Amino acid sequence: MAKKLFSVLAVVVGIFWLSGCVENEITLPDRGYSSWADQTNIEENVDTSDLEDEEVQTVSEEEMTISEEGAGQKIKRMSFPLSEYARLPRTGQGTVKGKIYLSGAYQNRVLGKGTRLYLNPVTSYSKQWYTESYLGGKVMDDADPRLFNYLRFTASDTQGNYSFYGVPSGRYYLIGTVECGEECGYQSTKNIRIASEVSVIGGQVVQKDLTRGAE
Repeated sequence: MAKKLFSVLAVVVGIFWLSGCVENEITLPDRGYSSWADQTNIEENVDTSDLEDEEVQTVSEEEMTISEEGAGQKIKRMSFPLSEYARLPRTGQGTVKGKIYLSGAYQNRVLGKGTRLYLNPVTSYSKQWYTESYLGGKVMDDADPRLFNYLRFTASDTQGNYSFYGVPSGRYYLIGTVECGEECGYQSTKNIRIASEVSVIGGQVVQKDLTRGAE
């Protein structure tokens, strides 16, 4: 009889103990990071510049001054012709060098000092920009980010001298800007864009000054 009473008592105590454990909330240790979903919900900052110069970071079209400032409706760009760009050679031995400057209002030469220059391959896509924006002065919508994979970049020195090396054979729009103020007859400083076409064949060294008169 005593053994049966002891067994019943043991069962009751066990049930009471288990009930207490269930009521205790199990807490996982805090590892200091969010869930996998939170970690992957991050805006990706994609570098589309594909530059040879590691010091030059992603370049926006605003920096390039390819798009014009101004009011009014923007011109829609054509669809990016990926197959046309895919046929462009990616390596070469050509050189394009020269000086970038403006002819000022007083027959003076205003050098483009420490300014960035670009080689933009001549394609149907860049021709639209050259015709509508550079020559026509119209405002265009943003360029396709894939364009920047095919541009080449350099910077001029304090005397306006610039050089591109390892340029593949082909035709390019050579683009740069010169900062000019009173020496060009302006009341305030302006960035004047200059663009010109240049061709490179094989290991040719092309001497090309990028220049225009002040507006």
